[in-house]
Amino acid sequence: LLAAAAGVDNVMWLDDVADLSIPIEMLDASMVDQYYKDGHAIFDVTIASGRESEAVDAIYSIIGEGGHASGQAVSTAEMKSMTITEVVNGILILVPLILVVLVLSTTSWIEPILFLLAIGVSVLMNMGSNLFMGEVSFIAFMVAPVLQLAVSLDYAIFLLHAFQRFRETEPDAKSAMRAAMKKSFSSIAASAATTFFGFAALCFMQFQIGMDLGLALVKGIVLSFLCVVVFLPAFTLMAYKLIDKTHHRRFLPTFRNAGKYLAPLRIPVFLIVIALIVPCFLAQSNTQFTYGMGSVEGSQTRASVDARAIEDTFGQAEATVVLVPNNDMARESALVAELEQIPHVTSVLSYTNTVGMTIPVEFLDDAITSQFYSDHYARIVVYADTENEGDEAFGVVEQIRAKSTEYYGDESLSAGYATSLYDMRDVVTVDNQVTNLIAICAIILVLVLTFKSATLPVILLATIESAIFINLAVPYLTGDSLNYLGFLVINTVQLGATVDYAILFTDNYRKNRQVMEVKPALAKTLGDTFFSILVSASILSMTGAVLWLTSSNNIVSVLGLLLCRGTLLSFFLVVTFLPGALRIFDKVIGKTTWRANFFDPRASHKEESS
Repeated sequence: LLAAAAGVDNVMWLDDVADLSIPIEMLDASMVDQYYKDGHAIFDVTIASGRESEAVDAIYSIIGEGGHASGQAVSTAEMKSMTITEVVNGILILVPLILVVLVLSTTSWIEPILFLLAIGVSVLMNMGSNLFMGEVSFIAFMVAPVLQLAVSLDYAIFLLHAFQRFRETEPDAKSAMRAAMKKSFSSIAASAATTFFGFAALCFMQFQIGMDLGLALVKGIVLSFLCVVVFLPAFTLMAYKLIDKTHHRRFLPTFRNAGKYLAPLRIPVFLIVIALIVPCFLAQSNTQFTYGMGSVEGSQTRASVDARAIEDTFGQAEATVVLVPNNDMARESALVAELEQIPHVTSVLSYTNTVGMTIPVEFLDDAITSQFYSDHYARIVVYADTENEGDEAFGVVEQIRAKSTEYYGDESLSAGYATSLYDMRDVVTVDNQVTNLIAICAIILVLVLTFKSATLPVILLATIESAIFINLAVPYLTGDSLNYLGFLVINTVQLGATVDYAILFTDNYRKNRQVMEVKPALAKTLGDTFFSILVSASILSMTGAVLWLTSSNNIVSVLGLLLCRGTLLSFFLVVTFLPGALRIFDKVIGKTTWRANFFDPRASHKEESS
């Protein structure tokens, strides 16, 4: 029944490796215990890639409630089945929280609806466009809509806050909207571009999940940008009378005097961050990583209960399959003997040590020989009592490969979950370097074109990268391991999403600096932008917190925690470290920025005198 189930490629049990006409007591005990123990039978089922859900459903229908199933395919199937539910639950929690923040931060009951309509339409369009991709990773399906909603709200917030300010000075709503679009377009376009390239860098990962997540987020940013600059202005002008009628008092202060209270922190925070950058960089570089795709957390899920039940009876059994040429039984037997001596290896199954070298392959039924031999390869299955990753598991993989190479050179192949995770370690370093380099180069290019400066892009990038280093150093300092995917993604997501705050701040500062000295320019810039940045950071950090607290998937949960903490760190550094850096390097910025036209009181005094 199991062999005939949908999605099942192969099933191995005791009857495939031993003659059950012989009493079990006379068979090799270690081999029997691998498949039959204490009245329980365990089957080794191979499931076709991409058909996990279909196969696991079929297996459950066969084994019933009294049976147990465990393994990566089971975990993957359960995570897939929970994806839609968790996406809906996450949005149902997040949207009311965002509405509360928007209601508190606006002066109209209708404005929050406009924010969510503009971005909500783009989120739905993005999710619908996934149909043209054929298929998308369930991780991307879970994360992309929530991240798009949180990140893209910045654009709508920047535009509508500018619109409200110009309503106070412009004669009518249309003029106010034109002025608002002119004032905020450069910030919105630069923010969208940096986020776009930050997310696009994920597409260069060697793992398919990077491409899936990158494409989903890139599409979302483009659609959100178009909705904000086309749909939102038109809809706002149609509804501005309703906005006026639903006006309410301001629930939160404007934070116009934020610069006064933050000014004493500028230089101390700048110096502290400079002192921390190198230690934090080294700390995050030495963080311990996990490489699995994550598991469904929670002791009440069937996958968790089944895994414990199987482990209690049969113990841990991490399988590695070794393929070697099938042209020399003596050499195969010698390799098997060497593999059996590797620490943590509990058993090795091959034709030579289960059926025996004395029985010719031609004398046996194909159902038995096909478990061990194909036209060109012999299959050897090595079981170890280790987890699927970690120093012990990877040590076993290394020794299996070393022994196989010793006997067969490059002709030997090995596969298995632990083997795949072992290979990921090497790929992660390359992926991290590639995605970071692409994201940083692209974002620097956008910043150079936006500010036409040689120093401002470096200062902005240093601000956000410092926040990233501190964020990723925390797991090392607390002794926690970090999922590699969370590490790779947060580098680009935090950079692409929170550099918006630095862009908005610097764009306003540059304009203020043209008409006033550095200190009042910084004070005015903080007063003008603090509120918008605070609202945006609150929404993005809440998004991370919701992913962290509601997702049962370890990867998504860790990514949410990193996003929450990283956003708060970026916000804090943008309103403290960045002003300090702008003040310290003000003269250098003026000289290295094209047409900076920074206000010079001495020049003004000379003109007045003349």
